[in-house]
Amino acid sequence: MDVEQEHILISQLPLFEISDNTTGLVELFPTVWSAAENLSNPEPRHRLVAVEYLSKSGAVRLSPLIAYILFTRITDPDLEIRSRVVEALGDVFAHDAEGRSAVDNVRHHLATQLGRMRTREIYALLQVLVEHPGQMVFATRLLNACPYAGTHLAEVASSRKAPIELRRCAIRLLGEVGYLDAISSLERILIRLESRVSGQQAMPFAPPPGVDDTSLLPDLRNTLAQLRSP
Repeated sequence: MDVEQEHILISQLPLFEISDNTTGLVELFPTVWSAAENLSNPEPRHRLVAVEYLSKSGAVRLSPLIAYILFTRITDPDLEIRSRVVEALGDVFAHDAEGRSAVDNVRHHLATQLGRMRTREIYALLQVLVEHPGQMVFATRLLNACPYAGTHLAEVASSRKAPIELRRCAIRLLGEVGYLDAISSLERILIRLESRVSGQQAMPFAPPPGVDDTSLLPDLRNTLAQLRSP
């Protein structure tokens, strides 16, 4: 191997943060690249296989680039793929089975991207939770890195145009993450719905106007109790 070839090989290595927990990963480069490319495949089944490989191989925990590429699929049109993306990204902020953390640079880069999420990405996360409630723990980890998410969640929670279950997930997420700034918005929703219930009880013969969202009351009360607790 001449000097020029050796330089090319070495220049490829920064795809991953080299540390004690990257042993053997360099040999996976071709497969990792192939999986990363398949994240843009028009066929959902190929994108799903790609997400699962990048997660199980540990590549998403070792490469800032792979974590970023995977983040771009958080709004994937396929809910199953989106659910797996949420889980894979959420795992970056937890210890693995051996108790090891993801590479610092990966967590920093991913947190930066998550901090830029706005309504579209938040809405995509909520749609995942409606179909896959068990992903709440992963969604919570992701939203912990997004200081603006509370505002967007509160907007969804108060929107009469949004589906009831989507609003319910938004309310629950506000409590799980602990967005204290959302308390006043939630209180306004609570007062409005409680007033509606009182009005219906006073005039039981009058049909409720529009969509009946009073089923959100228990969730509102529970979330407000979470946010107000010391």
